[in-house]
Amino acid sequence: VGYLCSVILPSLLLLLLLLINHKHHGKRHLASTTKNLANCIMLNIFPALTCSLILLGVFLSSVNGFAAPRILHDAAAAVRPPSLLHAEKSNDGEDNFISDFCIGTNTFWKGLVMKPVRDLVEIRPATITPDSPIIDKLTSPPELPGQPRPVWLTILGSVPTGLVWYGYYKFSVEEELYQYELQQTGKVSGCGGYGTLFPFVYGILIGFPASFLHIPGGELLVEVAGAWILLGQVNLYNRVNELCTESEDMKSELGLTEGPLFEWWAVLPPPLDVVVGLRQVHFLSEYWRVKRGDTKQDDVIAETLFPFISLPEKFTLKQFFRTPSSWFWFTKEWKDFEFEFLKD
Repeated sequence: VGYLCSVILPSLLLLLLLLINHKHHGKRHLASTTKNLANCIMLNIFPALTCSLILLGVFLSSVNGFAAPRILHDAAAAVRPPSLLHAEKSNDGEDNFISDFCIGTNTFWKGLVMKPVRDLVEIRPATITPDSPIIDKLTSPPELPGQPRPVWLTILGSVPTGLVWYGYYKFSVEEELYQYELQQTGKVSGCGGYGTLFPFVYGILIGFPASFLHIPGGELLVEVAGAWILLGQVNLYNRVNELCTESEDMKSELGLTEGPLFEWWAVLPPPLDVVVGLRQVHFLSEYWRVKRGDTKQDDVIAETLFPFISLPEKFTLKQFFRTPSSWFWFTKEWKDFEFEFLKD
């Protein structure tokens, strides 16, 4: 349905118009008309198609919303206690709409991925253990419960690959949270690995070349893709906060009194957005470690070299800047700055 409505039918319609125009006006007029149509498509239709794909997810989600999600919800409720993640949320239409939109978006974009690739990254039961080889941890498909991926492992995979592996990390954690929420409650609060990552990937792959070639709509497509992945990151931080504070036992295990992340830090310029990003990696990894019952292992990056990553306190920007002892391993003995503008 997605291909038919957004690609095939408009293409056939344009081809039909060109043939009719050629029959009545000849080749020279055809060339002029083709150029005008191309400009019209790239300036008006091309950017609109991007938004249409997102809206198409709403349509698809309405179909899914009356089928699998509610069936899964009933089945989950029958075999396991409800998740505390959504304990305070109501069951009104707004919650259902958000969940159905996310499910439909994930389903739509998953359908655009080749089956061999889908099979390769299909979620599986927990297999990776703390003693598994590093290469197995880096190449493992998403697992349920999610795989703990500490900061040192994430950096080890991301830096040598020029952040390519981080894209796989992003896909994996989003898909794990998506499947976990769906299993627990039948509802989701994120678009999963496919619905989060692939709109961004397709937007960049199409938008950058179009922008480089000065094709109208290319820059807009890149901006839409960037906004989509940024919104997904803000939502991820919010979900990590909910997970880490879902119960008193969980807060006690993680040493927390409240959610550790300020979601809006995702929109800050580097390196401040990296600060909250690394903290998300750490606390999500610790959450899955507790869920799996794995023993705690040292993370030299998060706990020794850059202690701010593992701080259980939810610090503000002012607190971060005035407390150099939490920055690096060589500033641990530094005293707090007493500047007036850094005081709360």
